[in-house]
Amino acid sequence: MTVLDLLDELEDIMDTASNVPLTGKVMVDKEEIMELVNDIRRSLPDDMKQAKWLKDEQNRILDDAKSEYKKLIVEAKKQADFLVDDNDITLKAKKRAERITQEAEDYSRELKMRTYDYLDRMLYDMQGKMDQLNNTYFVEMYNSLENTFNGIDSVLEKNRDELKQMASRTQNGEEWMYDSKSQDGDDDKE
Repeated sequence: MTVLDLLDELEDIMDTASNVPLTGKVMVDKEEIMELVNDIRRSLPDDMKQAKWLKDEQNRILDDAKSEYKKLIVEAKKQADFLVDDNDITLKAKKRAERITQEAEDYSRELKMRTYDYLDRMLYDMQGKMDQLNNTYFVEMYNSLENTFNGIDSVLEKNRDELKQMASRTQNGEEWMYDSKSQDGDDDKE
């Protein structure tokens, strides 16, 4: 069953549930509703799992970049120590070490920026999917529930108006019948 089918079933349960008098509420079977909620959860896409995977992937990529950076630094220091014996060689080694260090830092920064860009695109896509899910499932369900509650409110308002009319007629000592056809037709005949 799709999530929409399950939501339709939930709406049917609400529509056919017994009304609690004078409250605007209905009585439903808790187990049946909980079973439907669990079915809806199982039917939702794996977007939540994908978001966790993205976070784990980001951490892994950043750890790899740090590890690569540290390896390059260690290699540069080893080469510099080896070349320290001669002053000219030492100067060249320092320059090379600085260049390698700068390249490593640049590479690390570039890798981080690519990672951030990749994760931003993934999160943006996830945002779009979540908006789509919200619009597809929850906005429709909210509108349906709002219409149902408005209908119930209208019926209750009508019932209150009828009670006020009956009370007014009783207070005025009028003869009246509950049926609205009798009220309109009998008043004209008497």
